[in-house]
Amino acid sequence: MSSMRDRQEGFEKKFAMDEESKFKAMARRNKLFGLWAAEKLGKTGADADAYAKEVVRADFEEAGDNDVFRKVRADFDAAGVALSDHQIRGVMDELLATAVDQVKNA
Repeated sequence: MSSMRDRQEGFEKKFAMDEESKFKAMARRNKLFGLWAAEKLGKTGADADAYAKEVVRADFEEAGDNDVFRKVRADFDAAGVALSDHQIRGVMDELLATAVDQVKNA
């Protein structure tokens, strides 16, 4: 019986580690995405860092990527940045892959 309990605990620990890694990767992606968007909006230095933090915070509005996308899309529209939804989502996907690599190698 203890071997089943040990296995279950092992699976639970792995699940917790996987979820933590996913959270870290998404937060890292959102920061990278925020920095990328800040550049497109003409922000630099402390303004770019502050904007990236806003993008990270936007992810806590709802589950999934839509809240982050909507924030950047609205900011781009307000500033006249001409990028399609497809282009923005493509950058989000590319930066997620970068973030996953960074979290794995940290």
